[in-house]
Amino acid sequence: MGKLRLAIAGAGLIGRAHWKRMLASSACELAAFADPFPSTAALAAEAGVPLYPTLEAMLAAERPDGVILATPNALHVSGALACVEAGVPALVEKPVSGSLDESRQLADAAEAAGVPILVGHHRRHSGILEAACDTIASGRLGRLVAVTASATFHKPDDYFDADWRRRKGGGPILINLVHEIDNLRALVGEIVEVQAFGSHAVRGFEVEDTVAVNLRFANGALGTFMLSDAAASPRSWEQNSGENAAFEQHPDQDCYVIAGTRGSLQVPTMCLYEYLGPASWQNPLVKSRVEIHEIDPLTHQLEHFCAVVRREAPPRVTVRDAIRTLAVTLAVEEAARTGLRVSITS
Repeated sequence: MGKLRLAIAGAGLIGRAHWKRMLASSACELAAFADPFPSTAALAAEAGVPLYPTLEAMLAAERPDGVILATPNALHVSGALACVEAGVPALVEKPVSGSLDESRQLADAAEAAGVPILVGHHRRHSGILEAACDTIASGRLGRLVAVTASATFHKPDDYFDADWRRRKGGGPILINLVHEIDNLRALVGEIVEVQAFGSHAVRGFEVEDTVAVNLRFANGALGTFMLSDAAASPRSWEQNSGENAAFEQHPDQDCYVIAGTRGSLQVPTMCLYEYLGPASWQNPLVKSRVEIHEIDPLTHQLEHFCAVVRREAPPRVTVRDAIRTLAVTLAVEEAARTGLRVSITS
């Protein structure tokens, strides 16, 4: 079977990241770029593929085996719907949309047409996350009780030169927390209620810079999450996992601690503490380290998308699944704004 021909809509940072991984892939190759910016012409020439001004123009001219939608968030749903109408599977970058109603519209259309859509929550393809999920599923932690998590880092001043990043909706809840919520759902289970305090005291912008979140999980576990993009701290997935070289790395730090009745797991160092005998604070907690298979999540995701396109596997993250992550994230935003406890019903 020959290589799949995949098109990329959106030739920004993430679009180029997908293309670089295609170059090393034995399963797929780039078929075309769709991007309105003239600067993309040089990239398309380098790749030796045609360039179209829009996704719709590309779909009208040729039919790739699949499309990677790396366009701005506001174009995700319309682009994915165009792919569904053309019968072409798509990998849609996260979040699917800022709107639950739009996301549900896409889910309904894809399911009715039988066109698979994979949502690009790429950490679901992380070797670290897979090993952590397997450890928890094995029962070694016992019944899950508590989660302590953080994403605390400091964005530089020039990051906020773009005015939209100073406004509501441009802060760490919608930009950063959506990734963390997806991780916690994979690790611990569904989140059914949230509380949150938000603050913009550091920078004084309209948007939040720090948020403290309480989480209630369907299985009875409780969690806390500290989120800040104004904190001089080395505790976040990007800084600790080693999966993104663009960030300074602190591999000796953990951003999640997941505790059960028999043991606890620190992620991503994968240090495991567990009782081998009766559980008691007077008895020793034996320390070990869970081995992981280190892989590049974006490469692994591309391989999975190829399997989805070939109908060899269902999408690991469906639109319905991504809607749940988006619903929790929007609930945190509402809780921080209103001071109320917010239940998640989607």
